[in-house]
Amino acid sequence: MSRRFHPGVITANHLLDGDVVYLDAQGGWVRDLRRADLVQDPADADLRLIEAAADPSVVGVYLADMLAGPDGPEPAHFRETFRARGPSNHAHGKQEHRA
Repeated sequence: MSRRFHPGVITANHLLDGDVVYLDAQGGWVRDLRRADLVQDPADADLRLIEAAADPSVVGVYLADMLAGPDGPEPAHFRETFRARGPSNHAHGKQEHRA
């Protein structure tokens, strides 16, 4: 039995620095979840996943369930909230920029 489709964003980890990245509407990778493209069509999601997985600059490509928020996509699950915040061991990467 197949899983029911939920809107989401295509996410991965950047190969060289390991940072979480998201696919935007133009097909580029962004580090800010608010700039990610919320994919709402299952066929479009499948096609974009195939294209994203072929990009050698990223690893671990998948569609993460998201909700439409006032400022862009918002995580539907804790895991994605955690990933969007950045590394948890030190203030570096995304967390360093907020300090």
